[in-house]
Amino acid sequence: MKSNCIKTVLVAVASMISLSSFSQDLIARQAPIDKKLKSVDSLALHRQIKAEQAEFPAFDLYPNWSNTNVHNYANATVPESYTIDMTGFCMPTTQTRITSPFGPRRRRMHNGLDVKVYVGDTIRSAFDGKVRIVRTERRGYGQYVVIRHDNGLETVYGHLSKQLVKEDQLVKAGEVIGLGGNTGRSTGSHLHFETRFLGIPINPALLFDFPKQDIVADAYTFKKGKTNVRTAAGTYVAAGKDGVIRYHKVRSGDTLSKIANQRGISIDALCKLNRITRRTILRPGQVLRCS
Repeated sequence: MKSNCIKTVLVAVASMISLSSFSQDLIARQAPIDKKLKSVDSLALHRQIKAEQAEFPAFDLYPNWSNTNVHNYANATVPESYTIDMTGFCMPTTQTRITSPFGPRRRRMHNGLDVKVYVGDTIRSAFDGKVRIVRTERRGYGQYVVIRHDNGLETVYGHLSKQLVKEDQLVKAGEVIGLGGNTGRSTGSHLHFETRFLGIPINPALLFDFPKQDIVADAYTFKKGKTNVRTAAGTYVAAGKDGVIRYHKVRSGDTLSKIANQRGISIDALCKLNRITRRTILRPGQVLRCS
């Protein structure tokens, strides 16, 4: 009888150990499955977020979506500071000559940059985004396109001869959106290019270097109530004759003397502004203050 009890206890203990071992084995086997499922869920969530962001670019900034007015943000809440990612860009045109800069004209403000293009030249979207407006304004922009981008900017492409996108269409950086022209209030074929943040114009020359076909820096910081300001990756603005401090993005082969000649400044002044010496080794991508 005692022997039978002992056997029963041993069997029970063995069963518990076996069950525990089986459970641990099951948990161990389930762990990678759970991890994989979690990864799939995260990927699906990430894709969903990306899709929603594409559908509503910069939805956290802009109060509405309008296909009618270019400047429709009188009630928008403008942040004190906002950093704009400039990477993933494409120059809107391969042409490099600026025919009219950003700034005041005789009777009005020129809120964009005019780049010399010819009728039929390819015009591309500067960043990923969604086409907001495709319209014609005979006494203004002519045939034009407005695109809202994921990074918070809106870009305007004016005086086109042909628009090749539709309103609410998603576009990628570099995608063809139109052809250069001479429509609207224009005295010669050119691209009128604007960069705006919540309707506030930003000088495109502070973002894009058309002669060099490059962005000025990888990031740009908008400051409310001030002239355009860039982050440490780009330019900080202070008072000057035109309210802007100019910077140079170092390229391969650049030297202090070459940069000084290009920017109309002495080497000593260039060194002093950047707290460097004539022996300092320049790195491609480095940004130097030039005024």
